[in-house]
Amino acid sequence: MDDKATLITGISAVTMYTADMARAAHFYAALGFKSVYGSTDGPFMSFSGGSGFINLIAGTPPADHWGRVIIYVSDVDAMCARARTAGFSTATNPRDAEWGERYFHILDPDGNELSFACPLKP
Repeated sequence: MDDKATLITGISAVTMYTADMARAAHFYAALGFKSVYGSTDGPFMSFSGGSGFINLIAGTPPADHWGRVIIYVSDVDAMCARARTAGFSTATNPRDAEWGERYFHILDPDGNELSFACPLKP
């Protein structure tokens, strides 16, 4: 087994657009997802389900389509270096976010966004 693959520890979240945040929030809450961030009158909400999350962004997706998968890794900087060593350009540099994660973004060949992240240590 390639020990570089052990950087990946799990999928944290999938992010999708919604045309109606209140309607979408009702749908996910009715299915048992718990609202953990944002509000129905805001631009973003996050719902927990087990150890993962569904994130919603209010609005219409770009014409060329858009989706994001958030993948947890053991070391964000090492994963970014691995991607760059493989010859891929990253959409962002690794950074610490106000919601408590370190992350960077990269686009797959079809334009879907992968966000590699790990929780910041307290």
